[in-house]
Amino acid sequence: MTDLQAIADRLELQALQADFTDAAMNRDWDGFAAVFASDGAWRMPHAKIEFTSRDAIRAGVEQLRKHWEFFVQTIHPGALTITGDTATGRTYIEEFGRLQDGTSHRNYARYHDTYRRTPNGWKFTDRTYEILYYESTPITGTVPNTTTFFDLPESARNE
Repeated sequence: MTDLQAIADRLELQALQADFTDAAMNRDWDGFAAVFASDGAWRMPHAKIEFTSRDAIRAGVEQLRKHWEFFVQTIHPGALTITGDTATGRTYIEEFGRLQDGTSHRNYARYHDTYRRTPNGWKFTDRTYEILYYESTPITGTVPNTTTFFDLPESARNE
């Protein structure tokens, strides 16, 4: 790959994938919705969940996350095919967490993604989630501290 635009596009698309997970992990609902085009869609067919606008995605992720005591997601980039101002790709996911009702969840999954270049950079136009492996073995660990780094006063961040 010697085309600088193709390299830049690839890096921007991988950053978009990372921004999705980072916003989810940090409960940044506005940031989560911002990675989607205004007419973007987020789909989870296994759960019969589909949000088909940025506003619906923002409201939907906030509502879904209320059910979780804790949730961890890591991503692994997959293939990307870029064709001008559109692209398709896959993102591989590992997730685990515990719901408020005490049940646990661990899965490996894949997002099937479509993207569009916008005046504000690349955005998801569709993210469709496919579970590849699921287990519900109880997670027995604990969440050691619910205070995040950014909840600490500035003076405590530098210690």
